[in-house]
Order: sequence, then C-alpha cells, then structure tokens
Amino acid sequence: MLTSIIGKSVIVTGGSKGIGRGIVSVFARHGANITIAARGEETMKQVAAEIEGNVRYVVCDVSDWQSVNAMINLTAETQGGIDVVCANAGTFPQTKIIDMEPDEWDEVMATNLRSSFLCVKAAIPHFKKAGKGRVVLTSSITGPITGFPGWSHYGASKAGQLGFLKTAAMELSRYNTTINAVMPGNIYTEGLQDLGQEYLDTMTTSIPLKRLGDVEDIGHAALFFASEEAAYITGQQIVVDGGQIIPESLEAIEEI
Repeated sequence: MLTSIIGKSVIVTGGSKGIGRGIVSVFARHGANITIAARGEETMKQVAAEIEGNVRYVVCDVSDWQSVNAMINLTAETQGGIDVVCANAGTFPQTKIIDMEPDEWDEVMATNLRSSFLCVKAAIPHFKKAGKGRVVLTSSITGPITGFPGWSHYGASKAGQLGFLKTAAMELSRYNTTINAVMPGNIYTEGLQDLGQEYLDTMTTSIPLKRLGDVEDIGHAALFFASEEAAYITGQQIVVDGGQIIPESLEAIEEI
C-alpha cells in the first residue's frame, strides 16, 4: 500500500466525472486531502458528498489563467500547500476534420493542453516553497500512439501533453518536482457510453484482456506517480489499456 500519499494536498482537474472521479476516489481512499476543480458546481458538490474522505471542490475554468491561478492559490491556502497536481481535465467531441470548425479545435486544445501548462505554471511557486511536488497528466493512447476518425484535435492535444512533459520534467527538477503521464486506452466512462454500444463492443473485442478499463485503473497509476515511492521517476508515461495497442490486427486477437 502506498502510504506516502496520506495527508497530501492534491488537486484533480476534471475530477467530477469519468477518469477524474476515479482518480479522486483512489486518492481519497488512500488518505489524501483533495480539491476537485471543474466548471460544474452541482456535479462536484455531489461527488464530494458521495466519496468518503476529505474532498472539497472549487469552480474553475481550466483554460483560463486567472481562474486556474486563483484555484491553485485557494487550494494551497485551504490545504496547507500543494503536493500533487493531477491535470486530468479533458474533452473529446468527435468531429471529422472536414466538418470541424476552427473554434472547436481551439476549445479542445485549451481544455486539454493549455490547461496542463496553466496548472503547472500556477503550482510552481508552491512546489518551490515546499521543496518538492508531483504532477500527473492524463494523456491518452489516442494521438501519441493511435488515431481514430473524428479525434484529430483530441489526439493532437494528447500528443502535445507528452511534448510538454519532456521539457517540463527538466524545468521542474530544480524544484524537486516530478511530472509524468498516464495514457489510458478505452476506459468505461460517461463519455464512452455516449459513443454507443456498437463502439463499446468493437473496442472490447480489440483488447487482449477482453474488457474496457475502469476509471480506478487510471487512478491507481496516477497514485503511483504521485507517491514518494516514485520519487526517481520523471518525464515518463505509462500506458494503461489492457494491452490494446499490442496486437497487429484483430486476427491476432482471435488467436488468443
């Protein structure tokens, strides 16, 4: 059991649903003090009430610098500093390039990629003060490794997070702060449900473990990166996908 997370001050952006909620649940169970940052107050309020542990929330637009900076500072004041930032907030509307308006591209980039930069930038003074810190990004296999029609903007934003990660790891090292990324495959969330049963069935058949991932599967990976046990790991990423990216083809799956 990773006991080093007990009492740590943790921020989870986009923590009110999906993978974010899974991260919050895992960290809460391991004794962290957590602030959820998202736009929907009612949903966050409900999650904070449902998850057992020390969970609070702050309304925040993760694409806006003033909003992110205020959220980070308020959390530090309330929770006695910042130990871990899980930059998880993301959006993935499915629109093919020919049909995509430039504003949609910009919105996805702002929510998925710009927000990662803003959270790290706002947290640096607190990491510097504490002499240590952890950042965990929620990236994806889509973009860095795979592609899917309709997700050019999503894939680009997730690949961009990994590009940001490498230089950030070097710059954050002077504050004894690590930054790593979890790369989920197909995780069973509300957003995935919206894509329909046919999509869910198709994805399941392409995964060697024969199931979609659970949000807490990502939470456990994030927990490890946030722990003292992972103190010598930075600038890295881990794929959590049930083996989805391994097979050369569906025929390979059928041979299992």
